Amino acid sequence: MTTTKRPSPDQATLDAIARAVGPKGVVTGDDAAPFLSEWRGRWPGEAALIVAPASVEEVCAVVQICAQNNVAITPQGGNTGLVGGQIPFGDEILLALGRMRRVREIEPLNNTMTVDAGITLAAAQTAAAEAGRLFPLSIGSEGSCQIGGVISTNAGGVNVLRYGNMRDLVLGLEAVLPNGDIWNGLRRLRKDNTGYDLKQLFIGGEGTLGIVTGAVLKLFALPAEKITACAGVSSAGDAVALLAHAQAATGGGATSFELMGRRCIDLALKHIPDVRDPLESPHPWYVLMEFSSGQTGALDGAIEAMLASALEQDIVKDAMIAQSEAQTQMLWRIRHSISEAINGEGLGARHDVSVATSDIPAFLDKADAAVERLAPGARVVAFGHIGDGNIHYDVVAPEGAGKHALDDKRTEIETAVYDIIDGFNGSISAEHGIGRHRRATLAKRKSAVELDMMRAIKAALDPQGIMNPGKML
Repeated sequence: MTTTKRPSPDQATLDAIARAVGPKGVVTGDDAAPFLSEWRGRWPGEAALIVAPASVEEVCAVVQICAQNNVAITPQGGNTGLVGGQIPFGDEILLALGRMRRVREIEPLNNTMTVDAGITLAAAQTAAAEAGRLFPLSIGSEGSCQIGGVISTNAGGVNVLRYGNMRDLVLGLEAVLPNGDIWNGLRRLRKDNTGYDLKQLFIGGEGTLGIVTGAVLKLFALPAEKITACAGVSSAGDAVALLAHAQAATGGGATSFELMGRRCIDLALKHIPDVRDPLESPHPWYVLMEFSSGQTGALDGAIEAMLASALEQDIVKDAMIAQSEAQTQMLWRIRHSISEAINGEGLGARHDVSVATSDIPAFLDKADAAVERLAPGARVVAFGHIGDGNIHYDVVAPEGAGKHALDDKRTEIETAVYDIIDGFNGSISAEHGIGRHRRATLAKRKSAVELDMMRAIKAALDPQGIMNPGKML
């Protein structure tokens, strides 16, 4: 991936930016390294200067200087992104939000929480819980990812089935625009029909239209009870049938409904310490389910009856209900560690795609056949959020072939998988975003009308093209 090379900012500009954030806001030396590499090691970064403002006013000052001098900016949250959207090419200012981590306000009666963009997702969850409320977004990187980043990438995670993705969990935003203006859209309203919903431009915008500095988040009642269960099934089709069966039996009580192929379990057992096989015998597919209720004792009988009925109907081959918090954590450790476990097998070809839930089995059949045709013996590691149709379809080299054995096949495999996705009218990026990685693919697969609309919005808000260049568009 390439981008138009800008002249590097001169020393006077860099000095002005450094003064705007003060000595504590400039990152140099060994401290800079974590900001310039992402955890898969795919995109090494380089920046003219790394700054970490402590307030929205400091962000504003940095952006104004950059706009006046035509200097590009790469915003960065917790640096947990998987498509390189947070990594600079070399002549940009990397603007990290991690020093902006206040909880500005929590209103339990309005079920809202206003936070800085640099607060981690886990810290936001904790703050909500301490106020007797739930902030439901949950992803594997929640200990380090930041609210501004999950907004800018429209993160999804394991609870989308019940609560929606980040786009559904934001009521208001504060953002610094590419000219340095501060847009205060921190409204705590659930109804506001006064024109375009401007916050939606920034949710999923990957920092290409401005820098999110604050947000009003939607909160929910804390569940009084949660039950986690795991089932082994013979096919992805049975997993989809189990979702419908479970939702009907519990009145829509499923919070999470995760699909994992057997290879996910095998790789977790191989690479992740302190996990064990969830069921007594292996199965082609596993479903990890979580149900929640506002009433203690309301779920036990319903979940047991639902699984018993699924066993009788041969939808499920075996199942277990977690009997302790330790058992629950072990099951979720497997699910959240799959990407880490796959990394132990090499980069391969990674896909974050979505189709209609009912199309998941047919997509998997067609994609598996295409992979076997292009790379005989390659191992498909498929998992994801079956309730919202999001499948992480990863392909790694055959056993014993070496971590780089698929490097020369990666583009061909990705093209084939995306062709199949197009056939289902699906999406080439369900929750990870576009970033550097899928920019060229997006340009080829979005319609001309959609691309023109997106570029018109970009040109209107960022005519100089200084916001996160080389990403998305």
